[in-house]
Amino acid sequence: MKTLPAEMETVLRQNGMEREELVAWMICDRGTGGSFANTYLLLNRDALRIVTGGSPPAHEKNYKGYVAHKKEIKSIAPAPEGPWSVEEIPVETITSVHVVNLVASGMIVLKLKEGDRVVAAFTNGHMARAAKLASLFTKLKKGEEIEAKELGDDQEQGTCPKCGMIYPEKGRQVCPKCLKKHAVFLRLLSFAGAYKSSIFYIVLFMLLNSATGLVIPYLQGTVLFDQALGDSGPFAGKIGLVILLIIAFRTLSLVFGVLFGTIIAKLAANVSFDLKTTVFSAMQRLSLHFFQRKQTGQLMTRVNNDATELQFFFVDGMSYFIVNAMNIIGITTILLIMDWKMTLICFLPLPLVFFIVRKVFPRLWRLSWRRHRKVSALNSIISDSMRGTRVVKSFGKEQEEIARFQKANMAFSDSEQVVNKLGGTVFPVLNLLTQTGGVLIWAFGGWMVMKGQFSFGQVMTFVGYMGMLYGPIQFMNNIVNWWSRCMSAAQRIFEIQDAVPDVAEKPDAIHLEHLKGDIRVSNVVFGYEPNKSILKGVSLEARPGQMIGVVGHSGAGKSTLVNLISRLYDVNEGEILIDGVNVKDLTTASLRGNIGIVSQDVFVFSGTIAENIAYAKPDCTIDDIIHAAKIANAHDYIEKLPDGYDTVVGTGGHNLSGGEKQRLSIARAILYNPKILILDEATASLDTETELQIQEALDSLIQGRTTIAIAHRLSTLRNADYLVVMDQGKVVEAGTHDELMSKEGAYHKLVKKHDEALKMKEVIIA
Repeated sequence: MKTLPAEMETVLRQNGMEREELVAWMICDRGTGGSFANTYLLLNRDALRIVTGGSPPAHEKNYKGYVAHKKEIKSIAPAPEGPWSVEEIPVETITSVHVVNLVASGMIVLKLKEGDRVVAAFTNGHMARAAKLASLFTKLKKGEEIEAKELGDDQEQGTCPKCGMIYPEKGRQVCPKCLKKHAVFLRLLSFAGAYKSSIFYIVLFMLLNSATGLVIPYLQGTVLFDQALGDSGPFAGKIGLVILLIIAFRTLSLVFGVLFGTIIAKLAANVSFDLKTTVFSAMQRLSLHFFQRKQTGQLMTRVNNDATELQFFFVDGMSYFIVNAMNIIGITTILLIMDWKMTLICFLPLPLVFFIVRKVFPRLWRLSWRRHRKVSALNSIISDSMRGTRVVKSFGKEQEEIARFQKANMAFSDSEQVVNKLGGTVFPVLNLLTQTGGVLIWAFGGWMVMKGQFSFGQVMTFVGYMGMLYGPIQFMNNIVNWWSRCMSAAQRIFEIQDAVPDVAEKPDAIHLEHLKGDIRVSNVVFGYEPNKSILKGVSLEARPGQMIGVVGHSGAGKSTLVNLISRLYDVNEGEILIDGVNVKDLTTASLRGNIGIVSQDVFVFSGTIAENIAYAKPDCTIDDIIHAAKIANAHDYIEKLPDGYDTVVGTGGHNLSGGEKQRLSIARAILYNPKILILDEATASLDTETELQIQEALDSLIQGRTTIAIAHRLSTLRNADYLVVMDQGKVVEAGTHDELMSKEGAYHKLVKKHDEALKMKEVIIA
């Protein structure tokens, strides 16, 4: 066990148990009568212990979608100290342990000799642990060896120990509510290393720009008025020289400004490119399950909007922050040297400015998150509506889509208005407070001049420096809004980078350049959700060069099985071996380089026909592409297209029919030349005549390859060496066509229904 919650440690300690003895454990937070209660199930190799506490649950669950005020947050109660009611049930007296799914909850049911018994109930958050407990008990009961990794506590703590909030991402124990904002900033700052050279020169030229600019107020004030015009000092009467010096320093300041502006323009493009590449690359390593949980528009927002926000951090934020901070320090130092009393007077409003910033900053952070969620939802609706235009038009739901868009657009508009109203109210107030210092300088400075304690040139110099100080101070005021947006964007991008893929390649994975195609599936159990298995103990074997046909009703688990073989998902139990090696131990390149898939759902990329066929093998020649198209019976229709193989298809291009797309997909697989071929309803979109032609192409394609074919049209499996019949996630029959027909079982019924459907079709056509 890796870690145990504090309450579990308390339960073990008070009941004299050692954590090393545990095979599995779980907390059940509901009583069998529907109320909330503390029940702990502790399974070791000898017995299952049911530990019940008399006190209410230690953790109060809060499902509110907003951050509560500090006064509303209740402190988490410490682990209860008992008393405990312990019941011990020997493993030998339990026939089985199974989990029953209820609405948003579940129950643990023991099958005993005297009958079934419900021992505990729990909310859905504990479903994965309950399924694991039942699975390990089954292995324990059968006397099977339990591996060390199965004993490990891979179900990591799902809630923040500080506030009790459920972590948004599985495997990433970062609470957005309790996350220290400076931690995000420091991590983001580490990315600046890649641009340190450009940032150095930007800051250098900015500082030189500021340094030359700092001389100008002194020349325009003290030197021009008190010396050149006042006829005293080193520059007495030298008005022309003073004007030339002012022009020279302004020119130098302009040159340095142009230099850092040029570097910033180049850096901005590079940063934008690198950030979007980083986010997109991080997405590509994630598993298929991640993209099925997210909406397209939401992911597009992270790639485009959030990367642009971070571009401002690296390009404008860091460099301007450093320079403006140095300007504030430098100008303040000069003002203090000139007259510290007048300097303190002009800084009188600053404590109030800092107080307002302190109050506004957290609210802007939360509003920035809210605005991001609304714009993500808006982009998702736009993406769904554009991709589903055919369905929208078919059902005449244009007005409903407009209403749905307006609702999301209104929500985004409201969130945008709240941010803009806050900014439009606070920032003018902050600017007014900072500029109040200038008014005080004129009043106090004028009074000092009238008393003869200050010269007019000195007042002008002081006012000039104060004018230069307003820009940096105003930037620091606006930095609150900028900081909030950048840190929120950074946090969202880090979520993508830190997301743990469900299917991950091992560090010491085995790489096989060429696979023989020997596939062995042993007792595979798999479900997309805990305790809802799609496949239940599936086993099959395919020798190199064999064609295995998989048949069954829709929803039997056929497509799920081939997804597991190609390791788009990982099995929950059992194993899949290719050439005697578990697919979990093979590199992703080994699998993807030797497995080709022709699925029922064909995706055509935006590009030419040739590019789509050559997608899996971009270094091929045009002759290879044409050869593959001819085998797939696609060459004839491609030649008739406006630009032949250069015809643009996909988004914004020529529309292909379902059969044409399918033949394009088959050509892609032929060109890929895989050792293992998976046909998932590969001829589903074709008419009978074309299907016969494609079947001839597939017959030549499968020669020398291990092929697993899924088909509703049983005629397409006539050349299969072996057939597997699936029903409700189980293999119910297996054998050759003749063997299965002689049994008159499930396969015989499928063939009979298939023949009846064909006869009915012939009658309708006639």
